[in-house]
Amino acid sequence: MHSEIHLALHRVRAAELQAQAHTHGRALDARPPRDLRVRLGWTLVEVGLRLVAPPRSVAVPQV
Repeated sequence: MHSEIHLALHRVRAAELQAQAHTHGRALDARPPRDLRVRLGWTLVEVGLRLVAPPRSVAVPQV
């Protein structure tokens, strides 16, 4: 391949990649914070683990 053609193709591809990176960066900025989602997820995991765990035996006082 001729070196000038190779260089031109490289420049075109580099410009495409930079545009994609810019678009991706703006999409990340526009996304809402995930704090609530993360807390809710871990709460659900904790509840699920409590449901799966064997029940604790309750000590019944003897009279």
